[in-house]
Amino acid sequence: MNFSKIRSEAVSDWERFKSKERAHILVGTSTCGRAAGALEVLDALTKKIEQRGIDAEIAQVGCMGHCYAEPLVIVAKPGLPAIAYGYVTPGMASVIVDNCLLKDDPCLEFALGALEDNELIPTIYDMPRFEYENRLILRNCGDIDPQNINHYIANGGYATLESIFKMTQKGLIDCIKKSGLRGRGGAGFSTGEKWEITKNAPGKATYVICNADEGDPGAFMDRAILEGDPHAVIEGMIIAAYGVGASQGYIYVRAEYPLAVQTIQHAIDQAENLGVLGHNILGSKFNFEIEVFRGSGAFVCGEETALIASIEGRRGMPYNRPPYPATRGLFGMPTVVNNVKTFATAPLIVDRGANWYNSIGTESSKGTAVFALAGKVVNTGLVEVPMGTALRSVVNDVGGGVPHGKKFKAVQIGGPSGGCLPESALDLPVDFDSLTEAGAIFGSGGMVVLDEDNCMVEAARYFLDFTQKESCGKCTMCRLGSKHMLNMLEDIVHGNGKIEYLDLLTDLAADIEEGSLCGLGKTAPNPVLTTLRYFHDEYEAHIIEKRCPALSCKDLIAYYILPDKCERSCDACVGICTAEAIFSGKKRIKVVDQDKCVKCDTCVAACPPEYSAIIRVSPASAVPETEKRPEKAK
Repeated sequence: MNFSKIRSEAVSDWERFKSKERAHILVGTSTCGRAAGALEVLDALTKKIEQRGIDAEIAQVGCMGHCYAEPLVIVAKPGLPAIAYGYVTPGMASVIVDNCLLKDDPCLEFALGALEDNELIPTIYDMPRFEYENRLILRNCGDIDPQNINHYIANGGYATLESIFKMTQKGLIDCIKKSGLRGRGGAGFSTGEKWEITKNAPGKATYVICNADEGDPGAFMDRAILEGDPHAVIEGMIIAAYGVGASQGYIYVRAEYPLAVQTIQHAIDQAENLGVLGHNILGSKFNFEIEVFRGSGAFVCGEETALIASIEGRRGMPYNRPPYPATRGLFGMPTVVNNVKTFATAPLIVDRGANWYNSIGTESSKGTAVFALAGKVVNTGLVEVPMGTALRSVVNDVGGGVPHGKKFKAVQIGGPSGGCLPESALDLPVDFDSLTEAGAIFGSGGMVVLDEDNCMVEAARYFLDFTQKESCGKCTMCRLGSKHMLNMLEDIVHGNGKIEYLDLLTDLAADIEEGSLCGLGKTAPNPVLTTLRYFHDEYEAHIIEKRCPALSCKDLIAYYILPDKCERSCDACVGICTAEAIFSGKKRIKVVDQDKCVKCDTCVAACPPEYSAIIRVSPASAVPETEKRPEKAK
């Protein structure tokens, strides 16, 4: 099959879509957009355009990275620059159609910025974040229609297939090795070395598996790539398969990602129909097929040996290594297991060269890092920066810093098994080795920002609770050791901790790391160890003073109404308290019955800001004795 003809047709389709002679609209309808109401906005745009008889084309695209501003809509109209609109509602969509498409009003009051230089409005690339971002893995997300293979091909997609078929397997693997690409799933092992080991391992068959079992709380990088640029992952898998001599591949994606499953399956079908996947790819003698395998949501199946067991139809539980999957994996055969982001990077390396990729990043960590920035940060969403970028730049410049005037406290990086790093670590470069030295891990790319209102003991308890529940139970130290650690943390946040717990937690963490088979158990204590290392004073406050410095742990706080600030004619707190714990005492001063208070915090939110009469105090004993069992007004 002639790829030049395929590319020519794809370019024509792309140019027609991007033509400046008619209006075209992009609506971000990935999972984050849908959660914010993007489908309702899409429906409003479609109906309004039909009603007005406007010649315009609407396309659904993936995540643009600005998840904080969803739903996002991009409008390109002849005579005006392409403009990105944020926080769009169905009503705003109707106004944009009437004023922007029918008239010459660009509706700048809704705009985030333009996508091209112009004299009308600043571009979104003028935002501080773009001084640091370098979108390589996310290069097509939010720009192309993931359901249209022509859009991908017109932007250089599948062009590497012509190149690799002219290369030897060794030449291809050497290119990947020279680039310095390390696995983006968290371990950071050399991708080229893994492929080389797999190629040289004996076996009747060889397999390629894409690990898309993304289960970290607050992480959504792999999902966004599968939903926004699925063909990049497929092309990367084909490159890997050619290098190691595989004819069968699997994409292991959790069933909780229905849109990702649907999108990647549609992309596979399109690729097969076009001849860039399947038998005799592009007329060559190389065959490679891909099957989508839906996981059942077990977090431990993100570990490669548990994932392989799941595909084989067995319970998802890790097994001893060595042998590693590269030599003995799926069905006992040599198997390459790489992350979504790793495969999406491979086409760029083959296309632009190993030296180009090697020039990005640090000495030991090449390329870019994709993070799902979440938590207490202004600009939540997807971030892609060169390896070596300081954490401070990611949080403050790209993420916009902590909102509402709160103070930054920590960043939890690397998923539930990562570490909590304090403000003193913000100048740390983002790379595999620096984060490991600080006690965290690079992980798959989750990054959760915490502020002064977050209790670090509770944060450690939360993440350990997650990993403890997700343990497959095979290893005694992981199953029982993590449970004992969790019990101690729960005692501490409830005010029942003992000072000897601190040494015991450290000792038990070392035993769990030593006695666990897989990465889940070995890294489960990381949140505890890093919070003990950097926030030791908070543990001591909980244990010795029975006090939560963040005023967060319910058993250690109480609510108190300041008599001199309470507006006696205001009953906002009384009306909203579902526990009926607030009433008017003597002289109509509001009082909290501490025996009834469930500490839901709704009264604080209801109290008018000009009064701010309700405060949280810790320890709970800080409430005046007269307020603990108050006398109700007659």
